[in-house]
Amino acid sequence: MDKFTKLTGVAAPLPIINVDTDMIIPKDYLKTIKRTGLGTGLFAEMRYLDDGSENPDFVLNKPAYRKAQILVAGDNFGCGSSREHAPWALLDFGIRCVISTSFADIFYNNCFKNGILPITVTQDDLDKLMDDASRGANATLTIDLETKEISGPDGGSITFDLDDFKRHCLLNGLDDIGLTMEKAPSIARFEVQNAEKRPWA
Repeated sequence: MDKFTKLTGVAAPLPIINVDTDMIIPKDYLKTIKRTGLGTGLFAEMRYLDDGSENPDFVLNKPAYRKAQILVAGDNFGCGSSREHAPWALLDFGIRCVISTSFADIFYNNCFKNGILPITVTQDDLDKLMDDASRGANATLTIDLETKEISGPDGGSITFDLDDFKRHCLLNGLDDIGLTMEKAPSIARFEVQNAEKRPWA
């Protein structure tokens, strides 16, 4: 998993509450267990018209936001079914950070396991960030995970809270497998000792 330390990128505004995982990645795209290729299906029902062409009114189809790496969204983001394809689709599109006032628990935890930083802020702070994100080509935010700080295009900053363990995992690029591999020397020692004590096992 890629480390997340500091990110400077375009932030796209998505002022919609209760964005569920089916909106993030519709069920038609769940036939694969691969983590790649899902970016084309991200927000498909909003991104594409009935004839399959792009919806020019959807934010991620607008020239200024096509390479957005940060999403500023309404309350209760990631609610609905517990599909890990949702963070996979966000990451495959290029989104590394989602900012909202609240997240569904399963989606929130799945983000950390896939190298995405979900940041919870107050409604007042979200309103400021949504305004920043609405500036088109100038909608650039800097997310510093070391200092737990979001810096806006005008130089203002907002601090955020994050669990120390989750922060450690993102800073070091550790998913569940990575955390286990950190213990590899201890596991190897145990295997040797266990073989000596229980040679019949």
